[in-house]
Amino acid sequence: MSNLATRTITGIVLVALVIAATVTDQHLFALLFLIFTMVGLWEFYTLVEKAGILPNKTAGIFAGMVLFATNAMVAMNMMNIEWLLINFVCIFLIFLLELYRNNPNPFTNIAFTFFGLLYVAVPFSLLNYFPNPAFIPGVYHSSLLLGFFFLVWVNETGAFLIGSVIGRHSLFERVSPKKTWEGAIGGGILGLVSAWVIAMHYTHISLRDWLVVALMVFVFGTYGDLFASMFKRSVGIKDYGSILPGHGGVIDRFDGVIMAAPFVFVYLLMMY
Repeated sequence: MSNLATRTITGIVLVALVIAATVTDQHLFALLFLIFTMVGLWEFYTLVEKAGILPNKTAGIFAGMVLFATNAMVAMNMMNIEWLLINFVCIFLIFLLELYRNNPNPFTNIAFTFFGLLYVAVPFSLLNYFPNPAFIPGVYHSSLLLGFFFLVWVNETGAFLIGSVIGRHSLFERVSPKKTWEGAIGGGILGLVSAWVIAMHYTHISLRDWLVVALMVFVFGTYGDLFASMFKRSVGIKDYGSILPGHGGVIDRFDGVIMAAPFVFVYLLMMY
């Protein structure tokens, strides 16, 4: 089977899984992305190890699970917001645990353990708030979350296909030679058109707001892809992992989501 066919099949299955979890139940969505958070952290810490750095994998993944789970339960009104303070305990436990590891460069190890949390666990945790940015008990607008995912997928797929066909000018050659301005702009235009279509069906926010979200996805989703490529290139690997045939790892597939999610979250929060 060709790489394109493998990539397409894996993409369809993954998209169907995310859509099914998002539409069916907020708890199911949280469970799915808790798994993605754990796998993504493992991938990130494994990549960092290739650069000769020794993050605390176990503590980092545990802290990421707690961070995601507490935010998910707060978002679902299952616990009060004060419970988020437990994450400070996890942070300082990472400091304490480094004392007993007896590894060189403890400052670097701790910094990259925290960096994994900031890069992977925080953006995935924020997704839990998208369906209810106003924190209204019992409210779950899956359309806000689905619309965001659709825009990311359209932007990424459009950039890949258009860039493959007419791409001539490198977007950021030092980091990712195959990405082109033609592909990026084409993906952005398709995203804006998709936002207009989405706004006709998902009316919880206005057309203007969907266009703003699409623009954020275009800009920061593209930067997310470049940032992930920069990290991989720095240690000489092609993908973060191999759990998703044709796509690589969880971070490879969700790099755009990871970078765009915090910006869209802040916009939704301010809008509501």
